[in-house]
Amino acid sequence: MSDNSKLLPSWLERGMAEIFPNGNHQDKDQHFSARIEEAFKEKKPLRVKLGIDPTSTSIHLGHSILFRKLRAFQDAGHTAVLIIGDFTARIGDPSGKSVTRVQLSSEEVASNSETYLAQLGLGQPPENALLDFVTPGRLEIHRNSEWLGDLDLSKVIDLLGTATVGQMLAKEDFSNRYSSGTPISLHEFLYPLLQGYDSVAVKADIELGGTDQKFNIAIGRDLQRHFNQSPQFGCLMPILIGLDGNQKMSKSIGNTVELDDDPITMYSKLEKVPDNIISSYVTLLTDLDQTCLPSSARELQKAMALAVTECRHGLDLAKKAQNDAETLVGASLDNQASVPEASISDLKFPVKAFYLLSSLGLCVSSSDARRQIKGGAVRLDGQKLLDPNLEFPESSILVGKVLQLGKKTFRRLTI
Repeated sequence: MSDNSKLLPSWLERGMAEIFPNGNHQDKDQHFSARIEEAFKEKKPLRVKLGIDPTSTSIHLGHSILFRKLRAFQDAGHTAVLIIGDFTARIGDPSGKSVTRVQLSSEEVASNSETYLAQLGLGQPPENALLDFVTPGRLEIHRNSEWLGDLDLSKVIDLLGTATVGQMLAKEDFSNRYSSGTPISLHEFLYPLLQGYDSVAVKADIELGGTDQKFNIAIGRDLQRHFNQSPQFGCLMPILIGLDGNQKMSKSIGNTVELDDDPITMYSKLEKVPDNIISSYVTLLTDLDQTCLPSSARELQKAMALAVTECRHGLDLAKKAQNDAETLVGASLDNQASVPEASISDLKFPVKAFYLLSSLGLCVSSSDARRQIKGGAVRLDGQKLLDPNLEFPESSILVGKVLQLGKKTFRRLTI
C-alpha cells in the first residue's frame, strides 16, 4: 500500500455522513482511525466492500456517490470489493420501500449486471472509468450467488438464529409497515442477513453504503463477530436529492441524471438544479476546491455541471456540451450543435405528438407526454407544442428538427 494512504482521513471526510462505530481510539474494532493506522503500519490494504443489486438497467448519479468514494479508496491503495448482488437482487432490498418489492428473474439480474459493469468502466482505462478495473490488487468482483446459492437450510437457520424479530422490526421501514398494517413477507427479513453474510464471505474491513443502509451494515458487523472475524466499519454517504430539489434521486420519480446520458443531456440537466442542492452536488459529485467556488449561484451551477460532465465524458466533450447547451437554450438551434440523435424510422405515420415523445423514451408514459405538452414544456425547433394530439402525417416533416423537453433534454430527429 502506497504512502499516500496517510492522506485517507482528510479525503474521506468530504461528503461523509457518518462513520461507525466511533468509540475507543485504542481499539481497532471500535475506532476507524485505529483500523486505518494499523493497516498503514502493516502495509496491508483494507478490504472495502460495496454491494449493488442490479435491479434496473442503468446507474444514476445518486448511485455514483458510493462508487466515487470506493474509487478514492482504490486510489489510496486499498482493495475495492465489489459485490454484484445477483442472489439478493432476486429478493430486493426492503430499505426505503413501503411495500414488498417485485422479485426479478435470474435472467433479468444477469443482464442488468453486465450493463452495470460497463457503466462503471469495465474495459476502459482507469482515467476514463468510475472504478479502476486495471491496476492489480485494486478491485475484486464477486457475485453473491457464489456463496449464498450454496447455503443449505441448516445454514439459513443458523443465520436466522443471529437476529430477533424485535431487531428486524426496529428497522424503520419494517416498523412503519408493521404499524400501518402493510404486509411484510418473511423473505424480506432475510435480506439484511444475506447482505451481512456477504461481509463474512469477503472478510470486509469497511462497508460503504447510503445512510439508509446503516441497519444492514450493522447486521454485517454482528455476523462477522458470530463467525469470529473482526467487525467491519460502516461508512455512510448521504442520499442524493434529485433534480426536483425535493425527493431522492430515483428513476421511478423521473428526477435522475443517468451515467449513460450523453454529454449535452447530462450538462443541460445539471446546470438547472435548484439552488438549494447545488452545494451538495459540488461536494458529492465533484472534486472542485470548495474554498474557491464562484459566488454567483448561476456560475456555480455551470461550474458544477461542467465538472460532473467532465468526470464522465472528459473535458473536451464537457466544454462542447456547455457551448451547445447555451446555443440551444438561446433558441438559435444551430445545426452544428452536438445534439443527440433519435431515430423515428420505426414509427408508423401518421403519429401524434404525445406518442412521439413517449416512443422516443423522453417521457415515461403517454399520459406523462400529454401532461408535458399541455404544460408547455415541449418545443419542436423552438416552437412550443401545445396540443398532445397534434398529428404529423409523415416522417419528412420531422427529420432534422430538434425536439426539446424542458430546458434539459434535446433530440435531433433522424431516420
